[in-house]
Amino acid sequence: MAPRPSTSGPDRTRIGPAYLCMSLLFVLLTQACGMQSSGLAASAADPAPIQPTWTRTPFLPQLETPTSPPASPTSPPTLTPTLAPDAWRDLPVVPFVSDRAREIYERGLALGNDPNAFSVIGDCEATPPRFLAPFDYSPTWYRLGEYAYLQAVIDHFAGSFGRVSYAASDGFTSSSVLSPMWAHPDYCLSGETPLVCEIRIHRPSIAFVVIGTDEYHHRELYEGQMRRILDYLIEGGAVPILYTKATNLEGDWSINAAAARLAYEYDLPIWNFWRAVQPLPAHGLDPDGAHISSGNNLFDNPEAMGNGWPWRNLTALQALDAVWRAVTGLAPAGGNPLHRAG
Repeated sequence: MAPRPSTSGPDRTRIGPAYLCMSLLFVLLTQACGMQSSGLAASAADPAPIQPTWTRTPFLPQLETPTSPPASPTSPPTLTPTLAPDAWRDLPVVPFVSDRAREIYERGLALGNDPNAFSVIGDCEATPPRFLAPFDYSPTWYRLGEYAYLQAVIDHFAGSFGRVSYAASDGFTSSSVLSPMWAHPDYCLSGETPLVCEIRIHRPSIAFVVIGTDEYHHRELYEGQMRRILDYLIEGGAVPILYTKATNLEGDWSINAAAARLAYEYDLPIWNFWRAVQPLPAHGLDPDGAHISSGNNLFDNPEAMGNGWPWRNLTALQALDAVWRAVTGLAPAGGNPLHRAG
C-alpha cells in the first residue's frame, strides 16, 4: 500500500519490521494501558480519528522549609519552598492560571504557534476516542447540560480534540516521548523524538501532559524526564497543563506528588483529575484499579456521570477553558466541578 501524504496524519498501518518488533517488545513490558477497556457506547458508528494537519480557584500551597541550622554562620543555605508531600490532594480540579502561563503563551504566538491548536502528550488514556475526541465528532456524541459555556472552547479548538497526536500512544511513558525509537517512522524526521515531532507538526499553543499510568515501571525516572518535557514545551511557547491521575499503580501516589511539585516549581497549571473522581464509585476506576470506568459524555445524565471517563473529559475541557481564557484575557466562565461531583 502506498504511504499517505504527510499532511494526512499518522498511518498506523504502515510500519517497518524493526518498528513492529520494538512495538511488540514495548507492549510486553507495559501492560496497564494495553488492557484498557474500549467499551464506550455511542450514538453512531465510530468515526475515524481526526488526523493531524499542519497547519479559578487560586491555590495557596502549604510550604515546607528545612529546619536544620546553616552549616556555617557565614554561608547560610538558600531555602526554596516546596509543596508538602500531600498538598496535591487539596489542589482545585480546575487549575489556577498564573501570569507565567500567559508569558509562555504570548512567546509561543510570537514564534508562530497556532492559537487554535492544543496537543496531547501521554499514554493510552490520552488517545482518541478515550480522551476528548467526541467533541470533534458531532454534537450527538456529547451533551454539555449545565456546562453549556464549554461550547466556546470546543469551537475555538475544533480539530485538536480528535486528531491523533504523534506524542501519545499505548504504553507511552515520559521516557517514551523523549526517545526517537518511538517516533512515527513515516511522519517524524530522522532522530526526532515523538515530543519534538508533535510540536513541530501541530504547533500548539497549549499542551496537555497526561503521562503517568505506566510510570510505575520506572518511577525513579519520571521527574527528571518530565523536566525535559516541560523545558522543551516552555521553550517552544506551548503552555503545559499537568494533571494528577486516578490510578495508583505505584502504591504511594508518588507520581501525583511529583507532578504537583513540578507544577508549583515551574508555576504551571495543574488539572487535579484525581480529586474530581474521589466521590465516584470505586473513585472512577474499574475493578482492576488500572483503568478508568467508561461512560458516555452525557454531562446531564446521572448514570453516565457515575463513571470516570465522562468526568475526565468534562474536567479536561474545564481545565482547557480556564487556561485559554486566562492566557488570552477572556473573562472566566463556569464554576468549580467539585460542587457538582457525585
